[in-house]
Amino acid sequence: MLKSIEATIDQDGQVHLSEPIQLPHVCRAIVTILPDVSISETALLSEAALAADWDRPEEEEAWSYLRPGQ
Repeated sequence: MLKSIEATIDQDGQVHLSEPIQLPHVCRAIVTILPDVSISETALLSEAALAADWDRPEEEEAWSYLRPGQ
């Protein structure tokens, strides 16, 4: 069974799990280093409002010249 657990790794390479885990025996693991992306709360909150504005027919027409083959 595969299980994913969020963790952080400090500059010394020490892994710190975000939640405790109990395992029945020693297990292998794969560590994937994710990019440090911090998205501001303002950007997340404005996404729906911007999408509604951008998805108007007038916007599609105004930017249509940028589509390939146009």
